[in-house]
Formats: sequence, structure tokens, C-alpha cells
Amino acid sequence: MKWLSSHTARRVLAVCAPIVLAVVVAVGCSSTGKGSGPANAANAATVSGKDINDLLGQLVDAPEEAMEGYSREKFPHWDTNKTEHGFGPDFAQYSKCTSRDVMMLRDATGSVKLDPKTCELTVGKGGGWQDQYGVMDSKTGKLKPYKFITDPAGVDAEHIVPLAEAWRSGANKRDEDTRRRIANDAVNLIASDPSANRSKGDQDAANYLPPGKFRCGYLEHYVKIKVKYALNVDPAEHTALRNAVADCVSRGEFK
Repeated sequence: MKWLSSHTARRVLAVCAPIVLAVVVAVGCSSTGKGSGPANAANAATVSGKDINDLLGQLVDAPEEAMEGYSREKFPHWDTNKTEHGFGPDFAQYSKCTSRDVMMLRDATGSVKLDPKTCELTVGKGGGWQDQYGVMDSKTGKLKPYKFITDPAGVDAEHIVPLAEAWRSGANKRDEDTRRRIANDAVNLIASDPSANRSKGDQDAANYLPPGKFRCGYLEHYVKIKVKYALNVDPAEHTALRNAVADCVSRGEFK
């Protein structure tokens, strides 16, 4: 996460069509007509019910570690776009840009360009970022309207597994290179509405799941990151994940 953590409060790849990609290479910028971040991944998970349950079975239960010694600087973030971060070959031309820059391009919808030399984002007509996390209205108990954000500065780079949560889950014992990869992994990064991001804070899945359309997609990302980096889950978190995944499976979200 991008914002301050607390000890008590517990963040797909977009592929341009080949014809668009050819134009991109020719002009030196990429324009996305449809990203594959929350706006699209939310309604259809990419793994089967069996696969997600197999991943759940690989999680290791353990009590959370203390926050002692934590700082965001222990997770070097906004690294340049390296192959290991997993954005894929369609974004390889942006090797000078940061993982945040590339995530912003990947998750955009409509006309959005990223200059591979200056790493400047340009938003054209109809371009922007469609939040799918959702934010609850405390007065009505219902979802507020989803935000569509056209200003890149108004978008948060959400770590699906927050960095503070990763620290508590075992990253405190890992080397800096592992923490760097956690912070820049394409699967762990999503563009979001700042209000949604801040309502989450550094909470784990036992205390926060998106109330909106991205809930099942979020679960897939969260579990994949926990398994990939051998990050522990505490018993309450594990139970919450299993219950939420079962609900998504029952609704046909994991095919």
C-alpha cells in the first residue's frame, strides 16, 4: 500500500491487439483501448475453482510477525520494468519506465499512451482508469458510484498484498531482492481509486476484501502473491480466504 500502516489494522496482464501493437512500435508510444486490470479482471477470474483451491492448499498458517523494523524503504518499489516483474513482452519496450508507469498503462481504458523514452503518460479522449474496488457509503451501507479517473495523479498504485502485511507475513526475514520483487510484481499491482486504497490501509484478507466487482479477481491475485513468495497467512486470514473463494466459486466466478 501507498499509505501509512498501523500495527493493529490488518494491493493480469493487458495485451494490446496485434494491430495496435504494431502501430505502437512504429510511433514509440502505446495506446490502450481496454486494460486488463480491475475493470476487466473483476468479472471473470483467470483460474478454475480447482486451481484456486489448490493454491489455497499451499498457504502456510502462522501467526503474524511484529511490525518492528518495518519501513516502505525495505521494499524497494517503482523499479524499472524488468522481465522478472511479469508485465509481459507487450510492455518490454518500456524498460526505462517504472513498474508503476507500466501498471498505469496496463490498467488504463480508452486512449492512454506511455512514451517509452520520457515515461510520460498522456490521456486522450475517453481515456482514464475505471475503479472496480468500490467504496461503501457509511450512511446508506451501499456501494458508492464507481469512479472513473482521468488524471494519472489521481490514481493510486495499490499493492494487493500490502507491503506492511507482507512484512508481517514473513518478508521481514527475506532479503531485499525478494522484497523488491514483491513490491514490483505485476500481479500485486493494480490501479485504484485512492478512496478505496485508503479504506483498505494495510489490512489483510480477514479484515478487508473489495466490496465491489473486483472481489474475486482480488482474491486470485492475493493468494497467488502469498504462494509465490511463501508468505504466511494467520488462521483468521486463511478462513476468510477460504470462505470468500467458496462464495466466488458458488457464483461461477472461478470457472
